[in-house]
Amino acid sequence: MSEKELRFNSKVIHGGQKPDKAYGAVMPPIYQTSTYAQTSPGEHMGFEYSRSANPTRTALENALASIENGNFGLAFASGLAAMDAVIKLLEPGDEVISTNDLYGGSYRLFRQVFEKYGIKFHFVGMQEVSEIAALINSNTKLVWVETPTNPMMNIIDLKAVSELAKSNKILMAVDNTFATPYLQQPLDLGADIVMHSATKYLGGHSDVVVGALVVKDAALAEKLYFIQNASGAVCGPMDSFLVLRGIKTLHVRMQRHCENGKRIAEYLLAHPKIEKVYWPGFKNHPNHDVATKQMKAYGGMISFVPKGGNFKDAIAIVEKLKVFTLAESLGGVESLAGHPASMTHASIPKKEREKSGVVDSLIRLSVGIEDARDLISDLEQAIG
Repeated sequence: MSEKELRFNSKVIHGGQKPDKAYGAVMPPIYQTSTYAQTSPGEHMGFEYSRSANPTRTALENALASIENGNFGLAFASGLAAMDAVIKLLEPGDEVISTNDLYGGSYRLFRQVFEKYGIKFHFVGMQEVSEIAALINSNTKLVWVETPTNPMMNIIDLKAVSELAKSNKILMAVDNTFATPYLQQPLDLGADIVMHSATKYLGGHSDVVVGALVVKDAALAEKLYFIQNASGAVCGPMDSFLVLRGIKTLHVRMQRHCENGKRIAEYLLAHPKIEKVYWPGFKNHPNHDVATKQMKAYGGMISFVPKGGNFKDAIAIVEKLKVFTLAESLGGVESLAGHPASMTHASIPKKEREKSGVVDSLIRLSVGIEDARDLISDLEQAIG
């Protein structure tokens, strides 16, 4: 059976991987080296300097390409470093259309780093593709998508957006961090670039910071490889090893994240002190039908607002949690709680945040793989 024929649960174990040539190691070794011996100038065994390529990082990049059904994977020092490489494909005067509900660090990179180099960014709700179409002009070169979005869990129709982008000869990039390739595979739905903060679900254990890009097109991959090498924001061999290890259990972890997420979302929805719950699995969630079509399940990310809540109420809840840890990030085996307005999305101006629903009383949960009954008990005592 060829690798292309493997199903996802097998790809996470075997995709892009072969036993090490030196001693047959099943797990790719950690090649903790910066340089490689050459027999003659320019003659080597495939590696010359670890910024350009490292065997452990190459193994990770091959695995990333496999699980996203891509042809080329690139690993970076962080998710933002991966995004930085994508925006460096552009030139002054180019324009980007981005979803208006996105990770605060992404917004900060776009507005505070790249706008001063003459790249213009438009932020718009993408639940209706017509909203994107209205902003396209001759300078538009990239559409940047998150789905589910962070933190409002909005669902964007990837196939519809890709058709619009292709008809206008515009690149489409998708931040697939929340869904992971276990739940959705944007390249198969027409995206040109898939990005991950591999720090999150791919690593899965809150012990590493890594970013990733995956593409199908060879010419696009060559441009990104050039930027990766020229800019140098690559991840090290130990980080690469840790994400490779995490990928091998992605499928079993995601199954539990999704199961627990469903139970927590339903618990919160029925709670008399909770006003709103944002989770794509609810039938009345906007674009629920799109989520059902393009995702295998609905994930373990949930946001909610306490009834009549304000900033102090939200802070009081997250400070009382004991099983959920109050911390930045998401996607680890442990459950995390966050307050987007003061944590992950603090870099977005309050007025802009609130336009997309990120109010001061919003709480975001990354539901881990603990016993769901313990998680519900913890929420019960914190909410009161």
